[in-house]
Amino acid sequence: MCRWAAYIGDPIFLEDIISRPGHSLIRQSHGATQCKSAINADGFGLAWYGEREEPGLFRDILPAWSDPNLRSLTAQVRSRLFLAHVRASTGSATSRNNCHPFVVGRWTFMHNGQIGGYDAFRRDADMLIPDELYPQRKGATDSEALFLLALAEGLDTDPKGALERATARLEALSRQKGAAPHFRMTAAFSDGIRLYAVRYATDDLAPTLYHRWSDSRGGRAVVSEPLESGEDWVAVPPASFCTFEGRDVRVERFLPAVAARAA
Repeated sequence: MCRWAAYIGDPIFLEDIISRPGHSLIRQSHGATQCKSAINADGFGLAWYGEREEPGLFRDILPAWSDPNLRSLTAQVRSRLFLAHVRASTGSATSRNNCHPFVVGRWTFMHNGQIGGYDAFRRDADMLIPDELYPQRKGATDSEALFLLALAEGLDTDPKGALERATARLEALSRQKGAAPHFRMTAAFSDGIRLYAVRYATDDLAPTLYHRWSDSRGGRAVVSEPLESGEDWVAVPPASFCTFEGRDVRVERFLPAVAARAA
């Protein structure tokens, strides 16, 4: 499965999360220890917030460990909020448009997991995306479809509810036309002010999710697996939606089934 890491807090160099830790995101791309796939070599991406409202974005299809441009970029760029992702494809092509994070306006989004049997209902999923958002459909992944549906469901004003409703709609398609496991995911996304993360599955195998505050950095890392061993990482339980702002953490139940019944 994919690996990802995000950060919110005082500005730091991107490499402090992406490449310098003992079990950094780049190390995980060819040596993950939790919810692991053999190798994460289907591309990588970074989205970071700086002086402008909309984030910077850098994505490529090379393995993360073999691109000197990535190491140079992360060594020079400082950011108060960024998302980074290394991809292991669950079926869609290896292309730049299929690499995470995805960006629309000020929003960034990245995802790890799968929607069961997605190829059988990909056209149905695309039909759920409103006309005004469909030009933002650059790739072919279930992750991007989920992001665009969440935007359509009101991500600007109700991040948790919007993602619950979007998840419920795609989960319903998986149950009708796809296959089990119908949904497994962790995801992180941001509007440039707050960082949000979710852990959810329709079975007992939700991908892992952790976070940790660092006094020395003055910020919080949110990751698919710990960046260092022996540190006080907090494991997020399944069916949880997290909001991170400053030192504050709010964890709520994530319940797409309730959203589906209310629709």
